[in-house]
Amino acid sequence: MTTRKDYGPVQLATFLGLEPWQFSRAREAALIPAPDRPRDHWSGEAACAALARIGDIVLAVGAIPDLGAVRSAEILSARLGVIVTADGVAELSQHGLLPVARYYKDWPLYDGRAIEAFADPDAAEEATRAGNLLIADDAAKYLRIRRSDFGHLIRAGLLKPADWGHGPWDRRDRFSVPLYRTGDLDALAADPAIDWEVVRATPRGHRSPLTALSATPGGRR
Repeated sequence: MTTRKDYGPVQLATFLGLEPWQFSRAREAALIPAPDRPRDHWSGEAACAALARIGDIVLAVGAIPDLGAVRSAEILSARLGVIVTADGVAELSQHGLLPVARYYKDWPLYDGRAIEAFADPDAAEEATRAGNLLIADDAAKYLRIRRSDFGHLIRAGLLKPADWGHGPWDRRDRFSVPLYRTGDLDALAADPAIDWEVVRATPRGHRSPLTALSATPGGRR
């Protein structure tokens, strides 16, 4: 085998057959030793020693880089055979199942090794359902209540936005539209302190039973 006298990071990654992200991950995990030559270079001997362990290195660093929510969802959907959304990926992360490895321009990148190891389609489907984010109008329809009733729930502090989205007049870096998590709506719909049948049966133009909640500190009578 012909080797160079020394290798820089790009040359060593190429010599080992590693993608740049694999090489970086291997260095972070100390699977590739620190450079033994000046100017962040490795000797030919060190390069050959790393190549001799390349199978173990590749197995440890995995085959999937750290990815954003959309690409993570695509990979999980294809592999698990269920629909996984970006919101579902964020929900899985909230439960510690897909940890955030780092951030790129304030956007989370999820650990590729965790994506590769994740194998629970039921959990993925539930996370996609519970993590689904709705604007207020759609959240009111989900609860089968009037939009004005939904406003009372917000004023009573019974619901808070899980995230924020772009409005039609927002700048690129501005998010002004509140988004509500389906799992939170489900929990509220199961709250025995609210008589949902009465709320839903109240005709348009009539006073909502939820006005009592919004007028009371803490949202409860």
